[in-house]
Amino acid sequence: MPFTLDRVPRELVFRPVTLTARERLAPHYLRIRLEGEALRGFDSLGSDDHIRLFFPGERPADGTEAPVGDVEALRAAPSREYTPLAWDGDAGVLEIEFVVHGEHGIAGRWADRAPIGSVIGVGGPRGSMVITGEPDGWLLAGDETALPAIRRFLARLSRAGDATARGLVLVEVPDASHQPAFEAPAGTELRWVHRDGRPAGEALAAALDALGEADRPAGEVFAFVAAEHAIVKPGRALVLERWGLSSEQVVVKGYWRRGEAEYHAPH
Repeated sequence: MPFTLDRVPRELVFRPVTLTARERLAPHYLRIRLEGEALRGFDSLGSDDHIRLFFPGERPADGTEAPVGDVEALRAAPSREYTPLAWDGDAGVLEIEFVVHGEHGIAGRWADRAPIGSVIGVGGPRGSMVITGEPDGWLLAGDETALPAIRRFLARLSRAGDATARGLVLVEVPDASHQPAFEAPAGTELRWVHRDGRPAGEALAAALDALGEADRPAGEVFAFVAAEHAIVKPGRALVLERWGLSSEQVVVKGYWRRGEAEYHAPH
C-alpha cells in the first residue's frame, strides 16, 4: 500500500484562550481567532483532528453559573467538538471555523455574538489519524461542518507537491450564496452541492449515489466522507462497495446527528 492511516495518541491538555477576531466567510459561516499563552506548543497532527471547546456564559447542566476565566469553571461549561483549522504554536494562535444558524447551538451563538476578549477553554486533541505515505487519489466529501478538515487535507496534498495525485471534492452548502472562498490544488476537481431547501445531507447523498467507476481516481485512493449522520450509509456504499476501496484506507463518519445537540463524532 502506498499509504496507511495511523492512529497517534496525544496527551490531553486543557487551555484557557481569548477570542481576538472573527471573520464572516459566508452568511452562516465564521472564522474566529483564539489567542493565549496556553496555546504555545499547540499542535494538531491529523487533518480530521477534534478539539473540544468549552463555552462559559451558557448555563451548565447542573444549573450553576460558570465564573468566566476560572479554569475549573471552564471545564464544567457546556462544550462542543471542532476541527482546528490553523495555528501558530510559537505565537499562541488558533483559528477555527463555525457554522452559525441563528439561535441554534451554543457554539454558533458564541462564535457569532461573543465580545472580543471573551474567554473559553480548549481541550485536546487527544489523538490524531495521520496519513503515512501518499495516496494516488483523493475523495473528500462533506457539508459545511467538514470544511476545515477538507481544507486541511487539501493543504496537505498541496504541500506534498505530487503532480500525479488526483482528487474529487464535493461540498454541500445551502446554495451558491453560502459558498465560502475555497481553493483546490491543481489536479483536484471541486463540486459544490446545493441543498436548495432540502434537509441537510440529502443533496450530498444523491451526489455520492450518482458517482460511478468513471469518477474514481486511479490507484490507491484515500476517501474522507463526513456530514450529517445519514451520510454514512451512502458514503460506505460508494467507497467500499462500488469503488472497492479498503476499509483501512477510508474515513466515513457522521460529524453531527439531527436532533442531538451533544452528538460526538467518532474519532
